[in-house]
Amino acid sequence: MRGCPGARAHPPDHRTVRDAAAGITVLAVANFVAITTEVLPVGLLPQLARGVDVAEETAGLLVTVYAFVVAALALPLTLATRRLPRKGLLLTTLGVYVASNVVVALAPTFAVVAAGRTLGGIGHAVFFSVSIAYAARLVGPLHTGRALTLVTGGGTLGFVLGVPLGTSLGAAVGWRWSFAVLAAVCLVTALLVARLLPAVTVPPATAGTTHERRAGTSRLVAVAATNTAVFAGQYTVYTYVALLLLATGLTEGLVGPVLLVFGATGLVGLWAAGRFLDRRPRTLTLVTLGVVVGSLLAVAAALPAALPVLVACCLWLAAFGALPATFQAAALRTRGAGADVAGSVVNATANFGIGAGAAVGSQVIGAAGPAVLALVGAAVVGVALVVVLLARDAFPAEAG
Repeated sequence: MRGCPGARAHPPDHRTVRDAAAGITVLAVANFVAITTEVLPVGLLPQLARGVDVAEETAGLLVTVYAFVVAALALPLTLATRRLPRKGLLLTTLGVYVASNVVVALAPTFAVVAAGRTLGGIGHAVFFSVSIAYAARLVGPLHTGRALTLVTGGGTLGFVLGVPLGTSLGAAVGWRWSFAVLAAVCLVTALLVARLLPAVTVPPATAGTTHERRAGTSRLVAVAATNTAVFAGQYTVYTYVALLLLATGLTEGLVGPVLLVFGATGLVGLWAAGRFLDRRPRTLTLVTLGVVVGSLLAVAAALPAALPVLVACCLWLAAFGALPATFQAAALRTRGAGADVAGSVVNATANFGIGAGAAVGSQVIGAAGPAVLALVGAAVVGVALVVVLLARDAFPAEAG
């Protein structure tokens, strides 16, 4: 932040989002490529399955493989790398994304695609643990929620632009080109991070009293369990959203543009998170979870009618747009662990939920069809809603 008087005028505990604008922007771009890398197979599922000669349900397990690698490695890799320079570690993860997407683009078989996705999962296990804590350290505690919302907004744009554009490109010129272009975007992002992201230090952990540690751990466990259920319910359905859309009569060529519209509705949830996450986090969490549950029930009831399904999906994904930042902020505010470890817990549990949801969805979509798939997703997110209602300490009415 050299040459910026405003940045020097604020001590670390009082730095605002405006003071940290350059760092937050480049972290948001990095989140964009990370989420696009993770979720791109969702939009390309039919083409990818045909390209490596496997069933669509089997191709959907690529999401499971990726997510379970992240879930298994997020905490141990975060602990193993906690003393390394944060910026260098972030750049390394972006390099792993480049390599992962190149391997998938060139893969001759499904096994090699799975290997490339596994490599990406290893990078992802560290990326979000570091980036969540990084965003929190760029600003003071009173601005954490807004900073996380803006950084998470890059991930939302991965849904809004990255996945739909990659899907449309795959439909036009082949799925391999989608991953090749994404690899190039990841490389450019790494160069931007190297140039624009300020370095941060890892502060020493504060011990606190035994009672405070136990209370914080209890709150963090509640947030982690709820986060798992939210992502499990979400990805039970979202992993197979292309197949759900095809069941309404849409053509493969329309899936990309429709996903673009769906992703754009996620900006509504992102706006809500930016407005209420630092003021009324509990209300925000309850309302968005309730809308997700209700919308998935509406999808199940409306299938295969295209228009009501599309409207319900817009509501579902608009509400979900607020939830990643909501749970990241909730985990940090539990004070159950340091920022990096709390970030790794969010990362691990979200991806365990993603992997479990994709695996469950693979069985349900093949055996019972998309309507039952939506019902199962609604039921799992409903469990998360009940936990939030009961766990008032973990999900307080006001940000602490």
